[in-house]
Amino acid sequence: MTTPETYPQLFDLPSPDDPHAAAALLARAQGAVDKLSGLLEPLATLFHERGESLYLVGGPVRDAMLGRLGNDLDFTTSARPEVIAGILGEWGEKTWDTGIEFGTVSAVKQGQQIEITTFRSDLYDGVTRNPEVTFGDTLEGDLVRRDFACNAMAIELSLVSGRMSPAFHDPVGGLDDVLRQRLDTPQAPEVSFRDDPLRMLRAARFVSQLGFSVADRVFGAMRDMAGEIDRITVERVQAELDKLMLGARPWEGMDLLVDTGIAGHILPEVPALQLETDEHMQHKDVYRHSLTVLRQATELEDGGPDLELRWAALMHDIGKPATRAVKEGGGVSFHHHEVVGAKMARKRMRALKYPKHVVEDVGQLVYLHMRFHGFGEGQWTDSAVRRYVTDAGELLPRLHKLVRADSTTRNAKKAKRLQRTYDHLEERIEELAAKEDLARVRPDLDGNEIMSILGLSPGPDVGRAWSFMKELRLERGSLEREEAIAELKRWWEQENA
Repeated sequence: MTTPETYPQLFDLPSPDDPHAAAALLARAQGAVDKLSGLLEPLATLFHERGESLYLVGGPVRDAMLGRLGNDLDFTTSARPEVIAGILGEWGEKTWDTGIEFGTVSAVKQGQQIEITTFRSDLYDGVTRNPEVTFGDTLEGDLVRRDFACNAMAIELSLVSGRMSPAFHDPVGGLDDVLRQRLDTPQAPEVSFRDDPLRMLRAARFVSQLGFSVADRVFGAMRDMAGEIDRITVERVQAELDKLMLGARPWEGMDLLVDTGIAGHILPEVPALQLETDEHMQHKDVYRHSLTVLRQATELEDGGPDLELRWAALMHDIGKPATRAVKEGGGVSFHHHEVVGAKMARKRMRALKYPKHVVEDVGQLVYLHMRFHGFGEGQWTDSAVRRYVTDAGELLPRLHKLVRADSTTRNAKKAKRLQRTYDHLEERIEELAAKEDLARVRPDLDGNEIMSILGLSPGPDVGRAWSFMKELRLERGSLEREEAIAELKRWWEQENA
């Protein structure tokens, strides 16, 4: 990993060198499970009465240790799917068995979503990531096939004298990995990633979500096996990228994908930002800058992670490699990189099968991110402000954040000047908004009025006239009706002279 900055850990964890650290994490997990005893003890009893074992497993165990156990609980069991279905039908408020062919049955009760899967010991063909589903007979056999050791711990919901008495199982050293904030595989990573290359993307996702780092051997396997990611469907790649981008530190997860070469297969525009700087260092490291903008954009969010803002922040400069030109006397330029970058962003987002509105929003943000820099400090005309707001439309709040996040420079005075200039622009927007309905800039005359005044029938001429009136509205603001009619007639006479 080449991320230059070290960030505070995301979770309150004891030092791995503390001799009481492991006990502290186990106590935290035990406490989280105890709080759910009223819900889980009857469930454990139903499995016990049928002679079956039941284990809380995977991410929920890890999250319980991190102090963030959520409402989705995963379990594994010795019971076969039909037995699970019968028990959940008796216990749950609502059940569904859409995953029963894979051994999984789900239920909801008291706001908790429960997913229970029979022990698995699947076989992989090394070509697809779809295993031949095989049910197993032991907990250890189920855990060793999981993606990472920190996700391969289990808490057995055993019963003593009719009361739930949880017991911890950690055959592959997951607790130590949690303490060390490390991602390592239960098996050799080459075996794990050959079985399911999606696990390499999951590694980057967990780096983003948890702030963990990957073990050296995991990094090496990801680098050596990067091409295996081509076996994964676009839909699964998109799903993992979304989770990465919505994580606490998406720039670190993305940096791992770039460093290992995986990004070159699924998002090549990002590693392409690693341009060589000229000998006089007259342009910044575009790749590192883009990660900084992504980080700063997340810091400006209000109301939770914003996927479209984050994608736009990451890709706002992807047009630079294609527009890089050496200037006479040294240095480089990137003229119109926002135009080229917007097209590239839309193309990549479409290739990743994002919904149309996401494709368009991200592309438009990339296209508009340089608009602010095209105007001198404090020299925004009313017309320019109207066009800025109109072109951004509903994206204006995101555009504000993107432009501010993009105002990065080693020159502290310049950075402050850029922020002050943008403060001034926002003030101008507020001032005009108080006078005009900037959120809905419309021509002073609508289509029906245009047809009536000019004696036109529906057709292209009406559209051209409407466009003229829209431009007039942007340029001069709202006009009195008589003045608007006069301008329309004057334009029409010129068009037909």
